[in-house]
Amino acid sequence: METSPRRRERVFGTLAGKLVGILVTFLVAALAVIGFTLLQSWTLEGGAAAINDIGSERMRTYRIVYLLSEYARGPRDEATAREVRATVLAFETALTGVRRGDPARPLFLPRGREIAERMDAVEQSWQQSIRPAIQAALAGGGEPALQRLRHDVDPFVGRIDALVRAIETHNAEGTNVLRNLQMGLVALAIVGTVGMIYLMFLLVIRPVSVLVEGIGRLQAEDFSARVPEETRDEFGALARAFNSMAMHLQSVYATLEARVRDKTQRLEDKNRELATLYEVTVALNEGSGREALCRAFLAPIIEAFSAAGGSVRLRHAEAHGLHMFVSEGLPAELIEAETCEHATACFCGRADEQNRSIVGAVAPDGRPCARVGLPGVIAIPIRFNRKVLGIFNLFFHEVAPVDSKARRLLEMLGQHLGAALENERLQSKERELAVSEERGLIARELHDSIAQSLAFLNLQTQMLDTSLARGDLPAARDEVRQIRVGVQESYDDVRELLVHFRARVRDADLSSALRQSVERFEAQTGIATRFEESGAGIDPPAEAQLQLLHVVQEALSNIRKHARAQHVTVSLERGAVCRFRVRDDGVGFDPAKGDSSGNHVGLHIMRERTHRIGASVDVRSAPGEGTEVSISLPLAPGLAARDADASGAADVSAAGSTTGVAVAS
Repeated sequence: METSPRRRERVFGTLAGKLVGILVTFLVAALAVIGFTLLQSWTLEGGAAAINDIGSERMRTYRIVYLLSEYARGPRDEATAREVRATVLAFETALTGVRRGDPARPLFLPRGREIAERMDAVEQSWQQSIRPAIQAALAGGGEPALQRLRHDVDPFVGRIDALVRAIETHNAEGTNVLRNLQMGLVALAIVGTVGMIYLMFLLVIRPVSVLVEGIGRLQAEDFSARVPEETRDEFGALARAFNSMAMHLQSVYATLEARVRDKTQRLEDKNRELATLYEVTVALNEGSGREALCRAFLAPIIEAFSAAGGSVRLRHAEAHGLHMFVSEGLPAELIEAETCEHATACFCGRADEQNRSIVGAVAPDGRPCARVGLPGVIAIPIRFNRKVLGIFNLFFHEVAPVDSKARRLLEMLGQHLGAALENERLQSKERELAVSEERGLIARELHDSIAQSLAFLNLQTQMLDTSLARGDLPAARDEVRQIRVGVQESYDDVRELLVHFRARVRDADLSSALRQSVERFEAQTGIATRFEESGAGIDPPAEAQLQLLHVVQEALSNIRKHARAQHVTVSLERGAVCRFRVRDDGVGFDPAKGDSSGNHVGLHIMRERTHRIGASVDVRSAPGEGTEVSISLPLAPGLAARDADASGAADVSAAGSTTGVAVAS
C-alpha cells in the first residue's frame, strides 16, 4: 500500500490537486476572517446591549430617589412603596443580567480588567450604601435616611457612568478591530484574486502557451521544438508526450525521403510487374495458334527482364525430353541443339523433371548455352492443372540475380502460358469437332436431296435404256421427261444447298437475315410468304443465330418440296425465350408415319441443329391441315419457366383454332 506522504504527493502533484488545494486554502482563510468578523460584531452587539441596560440603571436610581422623596414628604402611600420595591427589583435584575450575560439577546459584559473593577464597584456601592439607604427610607427612617441616600446617589451614578464609558471604550476598540477585519477581508479578496490569477497563469495559461508555441513550431516543420518538463502534473505529462511526439516526427521526417524512395521503388517494381503481366495476358489473348502464342509470350518477358534471348520448349506427347518450339534472340548454334535431356546437370531437364523454377549459371562443360556466351539461364515450368507442358527459358550474358517476387511473377506467367496453350488445344479440338459435325449435316443434306435424286435418275436411265431396246418410243419419251424433271429438281436442290451454305447473319442482325431468307424463298417459289416480328429482348449468340437460320431455311425447303402450300408465315417472338414459328397451309402429313418411314429426314437435321445450341423444336401437322414448326431458345433461364408457362397456357387455349402448336422450352 502507498504511504501517506506518497499518496499526498501523487494527489497534490496533479493539476487538479493543486487547484483544489489553492481554492480550499483561500476558502479557509476567507471563512476564518469572516468568522472573526461575525464574532466581533456579535461581541459589539452584546456590549451595546450591556451599555443600554447599565445606562437604564441610572434612570432607575433617580426614579427610586424621586419615589422615596414623595413617600417621605406626604402620608406613606403603600402603592409608592410597592413601586419603589419593584424598581429596586428591576435594578437588581438588570444588574444581575448584565453580570451573567444573555447569549440569546445577545448581552455580554465585555471582558477587561477596568470593566470588571468598575462593575464590582457599582455592585459593592449598591449593596453597601444605596440599597441599605433605600430600605431605611422605606422603613421610616425619615429625612435623615433620605438625605444620606441623596448624598450617595451622585457618586453611585458616577460609578455607573464610569462603567458605561469603560464599555463604550471597549466597544470602540472592538469596532476598530471589526473595521480592520473588514479591511483585511477586502485585502484578502484582492490578494486572493491576484494570487489566483497569478497561479492560473503559472499553472495553466503559461504551460498552455508553451504547448501552443511548440505546436506552432511543429506546424512550421520545426521538428526540433521541445517544451520544458517543469512539473509532474497533467501539463508535465503533456509536455513529455509532446517531446516524445516531436522526437518521433523528427526521426520519421529524417527518414521520410528514404522511405518515399523505397515506396516509390516498390510501386515502380509493382507497376512493372503488372505491366508485364498485362502485356503477356493481352498477347496471349490476341495470339492465334501455338507458335503465335509462344512468340507473343516471349517478347514482353525478354524486354521486361532485359534478357539476351528466350525460348519455349514443349514436351512431346510420346517422345522423351524437351524440344525447342519457339525462340527469340538466340544464336543458330543454340537453336540447333533443340533438345535438352533430363539430366541433373542441365537446367532445362532439372526444371522439367523437378517441376520447379531454377535460376543459375550453366557450367562451362560444353553445354550449348555456355558455348554461345549465355551462361545465365532461368528455367520456368509451363504448367496447367499440375501438369508440366514444357518450360520457357530466359538467357543472359551474365548470371542475373532474381528475387522471390520476380520468380513468382515468372511462375505465374508460366501458368498463364500453360492455360493459353491448353485453351488453344481445346479450341482446335472444338473446331475439328464443329467441322466434323457440319460435314455430317452436309452429308445428310446431300443424301436427303441430291443423292436420292441421282438414284431416281439412275433408275429412270435404266428404264430408258430398256424402252429404247424394246423400241417403245412413247415410254422412252415419258422417261426422258421424268429424267428432265429429276435433273431440274437436282439443280434446284444444289442451288438451295449453296444458298444454305453461304448463309450468314451479318452484324448479329437476325431479323434482317430472316427477312432476306423469306423474300428469297418467295421469289424462288412464288408462294406468298409473310415475316412477322414481335416482343423485345436480346438476340441469341452469333453461333446460335446461324443454326436457327439454317433450321428456318430447312423448314422452308421442306415446304417447297412437299407442302404444295399457298401461304407461308415466318414469325419471330423475342423475350426471355426466343421463339421462331414457320406455318403453312399445305397438304400436311402425319409426323409419326413420316418419321417411321424414313421420309422427311430434314426433321432430324433440324433437331440436331437445335440440340447443338440448347434449343428445342416441335412439329405439329396433320394431313390436309398444314404444318407448323416451332423452335424455342431460352435466353434468360430465370424467366424462361414463367414465360413458358404463360405461353403454354395460351397455346392450350388456342388449340381448337390452329393447326400447329408452339412448344415452350
